[in-house]
Amino acid sequence: MKIFKYLLISSVLFTATSCGNDWLDLEPSTSVDTETSIKILSDVEFTLNGIYSTMQNSNAYSGRLVYYADATGDDMQAVSSTKRVGNYYLFGFSADNGPSSHWSYLYSIIQNCNLILMNIDKIAIDEDDASYRDDLKGEALAIRGLALFDLTRLFGYPYTKDNGASLGVPIVEGLSTIDSKPKRNTVAECYTQVIDDLEQSVSLLSGKFKKGKFNKWAAMSLLSRVYLYKNDNENAFKYATEAIKGAEKQKYALWTNEEYPTIWANDASASKPGEVLFEIVNLTTDSPGKESMGYLSSKDGYDDICITCSFYHFLLEDPDDVRLKLLSFDKTYYAYVNKYQPQEGENIEDANIPLIRLSETYLIAAEAAVKLNDNTAAVKYLDPIVRRANPDNTVEGTTVTLERVLNERRKELVCEGHRMYDAVRNGLSIERLNETDKKLSKTKHSAKYMKDINWDFFRILLPIPKREMDANPNMVQNPGY
Repeated sequence: MKIFKYLLISSVLFTATSCGNDWLDLEPSTSVDTETSIKILSDVEFTLNGIYSTMQNSNAYSGRLVYYADATGDDMQAVSSTKRVGNYYLFGFSADNGPSSHWSYLYSIIQNCNLILMNIDKIAIDEDDASYRDDLKGEALAIRGLALFDLTRLFGYPYTKDNGASLGVPIVEGLSTIDSKPKRNTVAECYTQVIDDLEQSVSLLSGKFKKGKFNKWAAMSLLSRVYLYKNDNENAFKYATEAIKGAEKQKYALWTNEEYPTIWANDASASKPGEVLFEIVNLTTDSPGKESMGYLSSKDGYDDICITCSFYHFLLEDPDDVRLKLLSFDKTYYAYVNKYQPQEGENIEDANIPLIRLSETYLIAAEAAVKLNDNTAAVKYLDPIVRRANPDNTVEGTTVTLERVLNERRKELVCEGHRMYDAVRNGLSIERLNETDKKLSKTKHSAKYMKDINWDFFRILLPIPKREMDANPNMVQNPGY
């Protein structure tokens, strides 16, 4: 009897996909026959479009995977405990009530990347199509690396806690079936896989601008991020600086001080790509809707997540910091970060989601340089971010400290999903200060959770969903659950 392997795909993939991938419907919505689904390169591109569409979902990179690290930090908070981000802010999840979407969406993405990677080298192509094939393969590798990296930092301790010896998540390189019961790999093993995927992707991808898709500079910047999390500062610096140099040769550039407050809504193009290296592209006809970051973080939307009083005071230390102009005030109650600006003719729920920006790459280079005791390089890469925020400021002639770089990261990357991760990977505490301000009169921290987060405070980790634990006797839960 002929044996078929099937890719189990969560039905959310298909409900989220609206890229014209009708070929996917040739099989039942829960499986794709891997012997017939990918035969030519256009099949690979269709599959990639479906993967990008899954990433676009509000349960993935248009929502939850972004706001998690802000809601669990100290610079942003839930407007109230009943809001969507309330349980994240209050660390209210357990294995029984924790969202399964983090797990299911990311593994759906990985599985579909595996489908591509298992078949793409089998496709007979003309020599002229080699670069096209390499680019598609590079995208699949970059996306798989991103998904596994995010799974690892959601469900595993930071690498720097114990050099990756603790448990991460299962590494899945093939196609799972209902009988698959993979064990958790260590954090170190997960990082090895992520780095291997990203290094391969960098070697394959083109550096050309591709709106809403990975190119070489986005993958290289992501690789530098992973190395920074691993505390491999030599490689973090190497890849960050190479990404900056390569991207800027392709016309990418840091936004100017004048552009900064409103340019988030601009439609990037090959002639003027700006500084967003990779983003989730949303349209009025193809949007995650009102559960997206644009609507959740707007006073004109669901107003779920706002800045804290302490972060507002932190920004006000320099009243001329251009990033203050991104704040949108709801009367004298709350202030929201207006980074998710819709393009012309679109609504706030249709705003694009920047996931990798050149600004972050500069900050990675600066942080890695500090940790390598290279102050000249730290100044070189931190100063453009400081000067852009306020042209009258500079770090030239100073000794740049790690605290200085991390403070700049807080100001520059707020509401983009970094803060909690930045603290814990550096062994620092999250301190929620109970400050008040007359311009933010209803913005108050929940006193019950006024505590530091440290290595022993295990609830910085999401619990593996109970249904995954029940289905797999080999699975081991995070400590404390």
